[in-house]
Amino acid sequence: MTETIQLTKYSHGAGCGCKIAPQVLDTILKSNLAAPDDKNLLVGNSSKDDAAAYDIGNGMALISTTDFFMPIVDDPFSFGRIAGANAISDVYAMGGRPILAIAILGWPVDKLAPGVAQQVVEGARSICAEAGIALAGGHSIDNPEPIFGLAVNGLVRIEHLKRNSTAQPGDLLFLTKPIGIGLLSTAQKKGLLQEDDLQTMMKQLMQLNSVGEKLGSLPGVHAMTDVTGFGLMGHLVEMCEGSRLSATVHYLQIPIIPAAEKYLAMGAIPGGTQRNWASYGQKLQLAKDLPPTAMNILADPQTNGGLLIAVDKKSEKELRDILTASQLTCAMIGELTEQRELPAYVR
Repeated sequence: MTETIQLTKYSHGAGCGCKIAPQVLDTILKSNLAAPDDKNLLVGNSSKDDAAAYDIGNGMALISTTDFFMPIVDDPFSFGRIAGANAISDVYAMGGRPILAIAILGWPVDKLAPGVAQQVVEGARSICAEAGIALAGGHSIDNPEPIFGLAVNGLVRIEHLKRNSTAQPGDLLFLTKPIGIGLLSTAQKKGLLQEDDLQTMMKQLMQLNSVGEKLGSLPGVHAMTDVTGFGLMGHLVEMCEGSRLSATVHYLQIPIIPAAEKYLAMGAIPGGTQRNWASYGQKLQLAKDLPPTAMNILADPQTNGGLLIAVDKKSEKELRDILTASQLTCAMIGELTEQRELPAYVR
């Protein structure tokens, strides 16, 4: 009988829920946030954007990013696909087209056979092929827990480059995937996740955010980011602070995976949720009539989450048409206003 591998049992975290909390990350990067003396670096460490962008001439920019994490699902091939899709998403979130990826692998060779790692890499190779790029190499180390991800390069016309800090007052906020991946993945780790909910989770986790390349050419899209480990509110706060604006969010308009609240009631709450809320909860004002569980949705850490888009009202229809044609969620969850006392207000 072939032994079934359960990768999530070999790691203490899962997916983007492994991310260091925003508050702790600010401390780590505190001495490194000054803008470097390089006129060609369009986006660097001085902002909290999805990737770096470098002017390579002829009106083009190189986008460079990396992302890796511990297993969020048990199946090795699927883990590779999910980790790959998540890393590639950073290029799409800046309006770019991915062109090349290399792998990052940490593997407990004394606990898990090399053949299992090979399945992870093959999963990544398959999602790279779906994105139209090559998995061209990589680097591996012996590590106590399995870790996998990609470093990805992409290209974008500089006038199409999207940042998370360039939203404008009056912009509408759209989200392209429902929230709840953190709750479902935690339920899986606890042995609570039902098969049909597992399939829902897997489908969303492997869905490429390739629509971002099309949105890059839409002038009415003023800012864009992907929602990952910091949760919806964490990435929205970054957008608001970077753009020096505030947001009003309509809680009932936030798309939520139908089964998420079922597992929330079972106590399948990721550790990353509390870390997220401790980092930015004081930057939000929640309406008193929100359900007591709202915080667990707003701060739920996502993996390969949807795109959070700030779009001019005049471009709303065009945006909706593009998202609908791409078979993505098309949820208008709020709007941006002039800067107020706090970055975000949830109604």
